[in-house]
Amino acid sequence: MQIGPYTLDNNLIVAPMAGVTDRPFRQLCRRMGAGLAVSEMLSSNPKVWKTDKSMNRMDHMGETGIRAVQIAGADPELMAEAAAFNEKNGAQIIDINMGCPAKKVNKKMAGSALMQYPELVEQIVKAVVKAVKVPVTLKTRTGWNPDNRNGVEIAKIAERNGIQSLAIHGRTRACMYKGEAEYNTIKEIKENVQIPVIANGDINSPQQAKRVLEFTNADGLMIGRAAQGRPWIFREVDHYLRTGHILAPPEKEEVRSIMLEHVGNLHQLYGDVMGPRIARKHVGWYLEDQDTDKSFRRRFNAIESHREQLDVLNAYFEQI
Repeated sequence: MQIGPYTLDNNLIVAPMAGVTDRPFRQLCRRMGAGLAVSEMLSSNPKVWKTDKSMNRMDHMGETGIRAVQIAGADPELMAEAAAFNEKNGAQIIDINMGCPAKKVNKKMAGSALMQYPELVEQIVKAVVKAVKVPVTLKTRTGWNPDNRNGVEIAKIAERNGIQSLAIHGRTRACMYKGEAEYNTIKEIKENVQIPVIANGDINSPQQAKRVLEFTNADGLMIGRAAQGRPWIFREVDHYLRTGHILAPPEKEEVRSIMLEHVGNLHQLYGDVMGPRIARKHVGWYLEDQDTDKSFRRRFNAIESHREQLDVLNAYFEQI
């Protein structure tokens, strides 16, 4: 799959997820088979760029693969400035967020709220594309609500103003993450534009990945929540799409190794205080199937020490 001058290793992409797709998670998913990993969204408001949260989100030190950075906002001028800033900071692809359904984002008229205003969409796209030399991509939903699925209109605006690829989540803003994703709109968008289209939403197994690709005729797939605690889903999907065979799940020892490495990298990036706190949700996702009564999770969430977290995780795997 091609995005501008960049050829991806495969057509599987890690969806940008706030509070999740930091550098440790992106690198892990890349190693586990993703062709591209997009960063957490960065605000276009320059007043927050120097906060610890934003500094961590902008950290690409030692990162391998193509660096794709997502920006969010509603002001064309500020979005252009944010794109140029991140390009200077090492971004090789700028992705515009028009897909986030969160209320705190939408109340600022950013994220998927922008789909209500096609003229503003066009102004933002034009400003960002003009501001940078790297490829600009766009992530949207199928529309504002089920009665207003204007994804095709937005896709056409994006294409004629220089967007290099589109990722479409198969729900409207009003749907949030409820119900099942629908792929009819994604299929229709693919039929109406020439740029690459990436299908997103409820892709949680190799078999579902193949069904979505075949139904929509999309160029690629974007996987988000299904990769939380299961970063190896990318190699499973890639293997199935290439061979038609289901890959065996990882052995217990490999899961332990992956999780301990991930937790250790979170400690290193966020420090001794925030590192253990951020690690809690990831460990909960990794152990969701084993720790069904959440007794271990409750115990783990009370631990403040990064060293103790690693020791307790090792002991847990020895026990099982």
